[in-house]
Amino acid sequence: MLVWYQVRVISKRELFLRSLAFRDATTALQVWLETAKAATWQSIEDIRKTFPSADMVGRLAIFNVKGNHYRLIVRMEFRSQRIYIKEFLTHAECDKGASRKWL
Repeated sequence: MLVWYQVRVISKRELFLRSLAFRDATTALQVWLETAKAATWQSIEDIRKTFPSADMVGRLAIFNVKGNHYRLIVRMEFRSQRIYIKEFLTHAECDKGASRKWL
């Protein structure tokens, strides 16, 4: 029998350092972080119950942050209940291809 624990988010410090340039996203990121830490997600379907616009590309999940102004790219490890922060980008940076190194 598997016992699921709360999600552990790795690299929170890097996320908030990157977000310092985008102070308008701080509250939305804090809400995402608290929600993710309390979650027991096992699949993209579970994630979408909380964040309907989330998408998966391989093991990477892409979250829209602050009304689609920003993108948060994370690697999901469902079995170990870990989330690894990879990138926090503006929507414009994502459109210009800045997310391609991860996707």
